[in-house]
Amino acid sequence: MEGASMPYNPRTVEEVFKDFRARRSGMVKALTTDVKQFYEACDPEKENLCLYGHPSGRWEVNLPAEEVPPELPEPALGINFARDGMEERDWLTLVAVHSDAWLLAVSFYFGARFGFGKNERRKLFNMINDLPTIYEAVSGNVKTQAQAREKTPNSSNKSKSNSKTQSRQSESHARGSSKPQLPLRDEDDESGEEEEEDEDEHGTTLCGSCGEYYANDEFWICCDVCEKWFHGKCVRITPARAEHIKQYKCPSCSGAKRGRV
Repeated sequence: MEGASMPYNPRTVEEVFKDFRARRSGMVKALTTDVKQFYEACDPEKENLCLYGHPSGRWEVNLPAEEVPPELPEPALGINFARDGMEERDWLTLVAVHSDAWLLAVSFYFGARFGFGKNERRKLFNMINDLPTIYEAVSGNVKTQAQAREKTPNSSNKSKSNSKTQSRQSESHARGSSKPQLPLRDEDDESGEEEEEDEDEHGTTLCGSCGEYYANDEFWICCDVCEKWFHGKCVRITPARAEHIKQYKCPSCSGAKRGRV
């Protein structure tokens, strides 16, 4: 298997982080935009299966390595056995949590193998920690700094912000917005501090395909069904094409429904 049986040895912090991002990207795709293919690959009638992310950005469902110990740490075994015994969303988030643990294990395996010191390990972890986890990308459970502030006793605008977010987004879905919309705010609350909160919310919006953050210079579009945002490049939608889409459905929502046992 690519990245497992073949020798692959990133030696610097930057190389290990690049490896982490590529593997993570592949696994996020498996659990979001490629979920139909992933679901079908995890046949409970087969032997113990694992979800692998590869340095090329691909994902793969396959048997674990035969050699003991393996070249790299192994992902969770038998993810296919639980597929039909759980709600699909719960199963996907469970696989996502195990996938996060595997990615960290692989990255720090490389760090240990090539003698990363305390400062190098701290740098690597901080770089990894700046990305949302696979679990967050799959579940959409990302807490922003602005959301944390809304929960404090001094906040009186929480319900207004939440109620207006949905109406603002529904207006932008049909025309394919160039960026995710934020909650409307009362005029008397517009201040420099709240502008910073807006930037925080932009910075923690995730693409439903690659799981990466929103950037100001990128075109985004929102699915009218699942209401997830996507980079235009990830779903192959251009701003010009978006203008002619009355109702956009992401690859996952537009696919045929999977049969269930």
